[in-house]
Amino acid sequence: MPSPSEGLFSQSDIPQMLQMDLNIEDFCSDWSHCDLMSAYLARMVSHNRLDSLLFSNLYSSAVNELLETVFRMHGNDGTLHCSVHRKGNLDRVELVFPADDDTYRAYEDAIGKVSDKNAEKLYLDALFSEAEPDASLSLLELGVDYGARMTVDRLDDGRVHLAAEMMLEDNKE
Repeated sequence: MPSPSEGLFSQSDIPQMLQMDLNIEDFCSDWSHCDLMSAYLARMVSHNRLDSLLFSNLYSSAVNELLETVFRMHGNDGTLHCSVHRKGNLDRVELVFPADDDTYRAYEDAIGKVSDKNAEKLYLDALFSEAEPDASLSLLELGVDYGARMTVDRLDDGRVHLAAEMMLEDNKE
């Protein structure tokens, strides 16, 4: 896994492998769309991994967490853009979707928890809490269990850009 001192790649540094665009209302009309989309993306990008089945399972689980977060918190109208990028063993999933100011702040707070030095404790507290899980739970899981580094930005048109970088395979032949 990259060291914490390495920054996230700029978009021009990491080639795009594929992109899917969906109407946000259609995507969020059925919870199973998260699993279907993550499984599809995982199959498409796992063909050249050392253990493609293991990689596909890990990738699908990680991307599913991102998609489930967007399923729970998004704007009402617009397009969900999902793109997958790869540079060596580092995979980057980018989601761009409509969101209001409160939703964007919730993502900022969640990403802040992922970056916190006590992220694992925050994750375990949220995981075993009796309260309804908030948006940070899935993102904390990505950070703690998958070593994902994440960023969130507000685009000029008001949409949210959420990026997660993960290294799910250490060695590649």
